[in-house]
Amino acid sequence: MNIAIMARNVVGASLLLATAAALGGCDVAPAPDSRPPLEGARIGGPFTLTDQNGRTVRDSDFAGKYRIVYFGYSFCPDICPVDLQKLMRGLSLFEKAAPERGAKVQPLFITIDPARDTPAALGPFVARYHPRLLGLTGTPEQIAAVAKEYVVVYNKVEGSAPDRYLMAHTQIAFLMGPDDKPLAMLPVDDPTTDADEGAPDKVAAELAKWVK
Repeated sequence: MNIAIMARNVVGASLLLATAAALGGCDVAPAPDSRPPLEGARIGGPFTLTDQNGRTVRDSDFAGKYRIVYFGYSFCPDICPVDLQKLMRGLSLFEKAAPERGAKVQPLFITIDPARDTPAALGPFVARYHPRLLGLTGTPEQIAAVAKEYVVVYNKVEGSAPDRYLMAHTQIAFLMGPDDKPLAMLPVDDPTTDADEGAPDKVAAELAKWVK
């Protein structure tokens, strides 16, 4: 296991502990009596960032929409691309099965490497995965603030050259509700799961549970 995966597992475990402390099959429709697993968790909050087209984006722009929120970086050599494949293929399956409900979900990719992930770098990266995926960047201070709101931790892992570093970070995807409250974590946390073998189905099934 390489250092990036080892570090990712450490910060992932940290998030699970933080989430625990914060907590007070693809159905046709969500179960009316079920309660979201992250109900009451102190996750999410206001942000002002910049998308891949250079436009200012605020959390309030998505009022009334569900959101898939994933933190990562475009220079990630392995895990982030696989996670995004799982998430976006799962979203595409859900959109196909339930077009009206699928249209209510806005996917967001928030970088934790703003030094390299400029809007110009994010544009071609997010375009690989889904036509509606927004890539968001900002100043180091803005990224630190939004990561804190989502209980995401990250750190730089020095490489063989100043520009060849890795970023260890929490590996998790949140589904946020139209009221900006957390609903569930989407199943992307197993780096050994093939993005083509069942993982998108699991993501689609989880979306079907909560998106009304």
